[in-house]
Amino acid sequence: MNVGIVAFLFDCIIGDPNTRIHPVVLIGKLISLCERFFYRAADSDGRKFVSGAILVLLVLLVSYEAAAAIVMASYHLPFPWAAELVSGLLLSFTISPKSLASAGKGIYGLLMRDDLAGAREKVGWIVGRETKDLDAGEITRASVETIAENTNDGIIAPLFFFAIGGVPLAVFYRAANTMDSMIGYKNDKYLYFGRAAARLDDVLGWIPARITGLLFLASAGFLGFDVRNALRMLRRDAAQHPSPNGGCCEAPMAGALHIRLGGYNTYFGRKTFRAYMGEPLRPLAPPQIMESIRMMYTATILFLIVLYLVFQVMGY
Repeated sequence: MNVGIVAFLFDCIIGDPNTRIHPVVLIGKLISLCERFFYRAADSDGRKFVSGAILVLLVLLVSYEAAAAIVMASYHLPFPWAAELVSGLLLSFTISPKSLASAGKGIYGLLMRDDLAGAREKVGWIVGRETKDLDAGEITRASVETIAENTNDGIIAPLFFFAIGGVPLAVFYRAANTMDSMIGYKNDKYLYFGRAAARLDDVLGWIPARITGLLFLASAGFLGFDVRNALRMLRRDAAQHPSPNGGCCEAPMAGALHIRLGGYNTYFGRKTFRAYMGEPLRPLAPPQIMESIRMMYTATILFLIVLYLVFQVMGY
């Protein structure tokens, strides 16, 4: 379990390095290459689904085997600690607390300087919705929602799969999540071609999302936020989220911070409504971005502690 702590420390120190050989970048390039090969606009809906499923299987196989090969090769290095270091570095590429926090802090800083145009542009880098008309409150909402969901997708879930199957399984999950973010849309192009990727991501994220919800409850307690309201919102609102997993992250965050998430978003020029999470006991304001970052880091550290203790008891 030391590898998980090493990965977190690597992320705290170097974050997500902006390089073309970053494993997630390489996975994204593989997905794009496979999409160009398998996607045909003229195909029937059924054929698009099958082609998308083949893409999913191919990307997962290549990602898992590549990670396994790197881990196996590290055992042949001459230093006894080298394998753990290599595994920790590779695992750190699958988690993103520092980059998530940096993005949130950047948006917070722009809002506090009343740079609404800059904040709209920056929040557009981390959300899929259109941001050109968002006010400060809606930018705050988008940021907090993204931090809540990505605490699961970009931190807890990879660590969960590492805990049950090692670094290769964490990379496997990260590949599945990346496919969902690239082709898992419900638009004309990807409705059928990306359906297998979207469904797989929902299935893989089911258990970690519920762990994340519990971690947010514990984090609220440690940070002095409203634990009871977080639990009440988790019970009341989580199932209303259009994602089977997103509500487990957003609802307790909203309850703990006394804010309301959800509402109207615009995607590809089409306005849609997402069920509300929480109650507007406080107006949406930039400081809540920083509060959500504190929740994210606390949940991450608590999960690492729990995993460490479990592995100690099991003798690993």
